[in-house]
Amino acid sequence: MTIREVCDKYQISPDTLRYYERIGAIPAVNRTKSGIRDYNEEDIGWVENALCMRNAGVPVEMIVQYVKLCRQGDGTFSARRDLLKEARSQILGQIEKYQIELERLEYKISRYEAAVETGKLVWEKPT
Repeated sequence: MTIREVCDKYQISPDTLRYYERIGAIPAVNRTKSGIRDYNEEDIGWVENALCMRNAGVPVEMIVQYVKLCRQGDGTFSARRDLLKEARSQILGQIEKYQIELERLEYKISRYEAAVETGKLVWEKPT
């Protein structure tokens, strides 16, 4: 696949894809004789991995480290597991933060819904 095809498939810019390759979030992609990137199935797997991890909020540095560990071979299983556990912990922290903010929004929405019904905005929670 060409870089354009990959970008269209995953709705990302060529700059983002090149950046991921440049920093090591995806391994170097094979190129044609004329130097054009030619993404094969394995390359696409790395792209999907990077996008999945980024969409989950995993820092780019952590993705780069994960790729390095993967490329070092089977002796890095425990290090990869530990890295993913750390990423999971960070994501769970973000989810908890979002849950608190969501609850605040839900409360405000409920107060405005009551205000629409009663004509009066009250911020105390009913007992």
